[in-house]
Amino acid sequence: MTFGARIKEEITKNLDNPAESLVSLSAYLKFNTTIDDKLTIFVENPSVARWLFKLIKYHYNVPIVLITRTIKRFKTRNLYILEVKEKIETIKSDIEMTFDNILNLSNEEKIAFLKGLFLSCGSINDPKTNLYHLEFLVKEAKTAHLINEILLSLNFKSKVLKREREFMIYIKVSENISDFIKYLGASNALFYFEDIRIYKDHKNMVNRLNNCEQANVEKSMKSSKAILDAIQYLEDNDMLMLLDERVNQIIEYKKRYPETSLTELAEIISLETNKKISKSGINHHYRKINELVKKHADKNA
Repeated sequence: MTFGARIKEEITKNLDNPAESLVSLSAYLKFNTTIDDKLTIFVENPSVARWLFKLIKYHYNVPIVLITRTIKRFKTRNLYILEVKEKIETIKSDIEMTFDNILNLSNEEKIAFLKGLFLSCGSINDPKTNLYHLEFLVKEAKTAHLINEILLSLNFKSKVLKREREFMIYIKVSENISDFIKYLGASNALFYFEDIRIYKDHKNMVNRLNNCEQANVEKSMKSSKAILDAIQYLEDNDMLMLLDERVNQIIEYKKRYPETSLTELAEIISLETNKKISKSGINHHYRKINELVKKHADKNA
């Protein structure tokens, strides 16, 4: 069972108040129903089929024909077909009224609308995959942008994308997807999503720290080589005598410990000479060495 199917199974077991459940039902019927002289719904998820049967019966008290078929294409699965032949105009009126007034509904009713929408045409990637992704697929551009307005009004960072024959409204921000699952009332799915998200965030943080550490090591090695090359230049040109005693002392320690960073060298010198020197102090003396090298090189260029 996919992660999205698990969410649908969980939220269809929750009890909603009558007004909000009618909004959810109307949203589902708007996007996943055939209506002519009768209402026909095709659904593969048994939990969603039970949810639909219960709500249609509760709100309209009409006979419902339930047909189950087994499909054996690629893999064996059941298809549930619900048929309603009575109160069709009433049902159509409720669907149109809900959809026409959706932007004027309360936030709770908008969430109920999104619940029905998600059950009919929504999906969420398993957080174990590389990308966080929540989407709804609808056929009309106007409908897609209206759904996007609803999501934006609830502070979701959603966008609309045109596909070949459909329009996709999608969210890729992990925090938004987590909030959406929370609004649906899918507690188990939310805990699972957050556990994976925290693990991935921690792993990414560790990777970033490792990358930073590696970059710092490479930078330190490059800096060490540069100052050792400068010291070698001064030695080759008999110029160490032009530097004071303290700088020459630092040069000796750098030659003795060539792979040390500024901080490490400062600690070694402070410990062995009993004369405190800081990282910035070492760097200050390095600048003297580099300035002398540059001055001599420029003079002889």
